[in-house]
Amino acid sequence: MTTATTPLTFDLGGDLTVHRLGYGAMQLTGPGVWDQPADRPGAIEVVRAAIEAGVDFIDTADSYGPQVSEQIIAEAAFPYPDGLVIGTKAGLTRTGPGVWPVCGRPEYLTQQVELSLRNLKVDRIDLIQLHRIDPQVPLADQLGAFADLKERGKVRHIGVSEVSVDELEQAREITEIVSVQNLYNLTNRQSQDVLEYAEAEGIAFIPWFPIATGDLAKPDSPVAAVAEELGATPSQVALAWLLQKSPVILPIPGTKSVDHLTENLGAAQLTLSADEMARLDALA
Repeated sequence: MTTATTPLTFDLGGDLTVHRLGYGAMQLTGPGVWDQPADRPGAIEVVRAAIEAGVDFIDTADSYGPQVSEQIIAEAAFPYPDGLVIGTKAGLTRTGPGVWPVCGRPEYLTQQVELSLRNLKVDRIDLIQLHRIDPQVPLADQLGAFADLKERGKVRHIGVSEVSVDELEQAREITEIVSVQNLYNLTNRQSQDVLEYAEAEGIAFIPWFPIATGDLAKPDSPVAAVAEELGATPSQVALAWLLQKSPVILPIPGTKSVDHLTENLGAAQLTLSADEMARLDALA
């Protein structure tokens, strides 16, 4: 079982209590995060299964599809159960499979939030995150668009994605930032300094690509060895490591499979010893 030193929940923004192991909805779309999935009913089933299993934090973006992921979430779960928190993102456009041009113009960001409100069928976005900083637009203008929407009651909390510590500090000078979403996992810790800053400041750290399955599946990997010792899977070990690494980490593993979803959620019941954590830490 999870120990007392590994809290099960996190107060996002100080007022939205969520279980720390959430669900990332990027894979609900077709190949290249583009267009409809081959099995839309199956995608809907996965969202419903996640909520039924106790997931109360779902991460998505307007650019997943585009719009497809948000629409599937609404079709699967609206009217939403009490306590379900949905975070979405804006700041990337789409011109084809696997193509993600950045666009941080304030009018575009405002338009996309309005579109997300419609697709998700809500009056207010729980968490809107700037998907990427647009280097061609002043950061104050990009986050200012979200801050204006927050003042108008259309956004509850604001976060950022793929930022450095300096950029995170700059963002916090413009508006309150409650989350940061950067690439981080057992085999890629390039954002370690951002995680440490977030922990010190009580900001949620949402690691995208939290499992890095290809790297973990190698039979000679220490992850595989720890998994075998615990009677768990490498994916579960990777997620458990994240949960125990910092109390501000909110992993959001994504999948199109109910079975894989169930496997991922089992990580919340896995406890790694100090020795096992040390062995996994040594992978960096």
